[in-house]
Amino acid sequence: MSKSHPETNENRIWAMLCHAVTLLRFLPFVWTVVVPLAIWLAKKETSPFVDRHGRESLNFQLSVLIYHAIATVVFWLFGLVWLAIMIIEVVAVVLILVASIRAAEGREFRYPFSIRLIRKTSISL
Repeated sequence: MSKSHPETNENRIWAMLCHAVTLLRFLPFVWTVVVPLAIWLAKKETSPFVDRHGRESLNFQLSVLIYHAIATVVFWLFGLVWLAIMIIEVVAVVLILVASIRAAEGREFRYPFSIRLIRKTSISL
């Protein structure tokens, strides 16, 4: 998506943080959902750029949680849950890095494999 005006540094930083904070995956729910949600809710009304990146990050993180649950159930039967989770996490980290870089550059990014749960008008506080 091209813009007629570049995004401000502040908006690029907030958009990047929506993605980058999720790299701290040792506290999954707090870092992958709550922190991006807080950033998105605080900035979505003042920046369409942060709004788009925040929604994109949240949709991807919620999708990853769903994929973890499915992998746990399906691969538990074969004793391969750890392998499935590891593959999901490696793919997630690579995509998060790409999204963070794109946001920092002021560019758009859409995660592949993301379920679009949160849409433009889903949540307004």
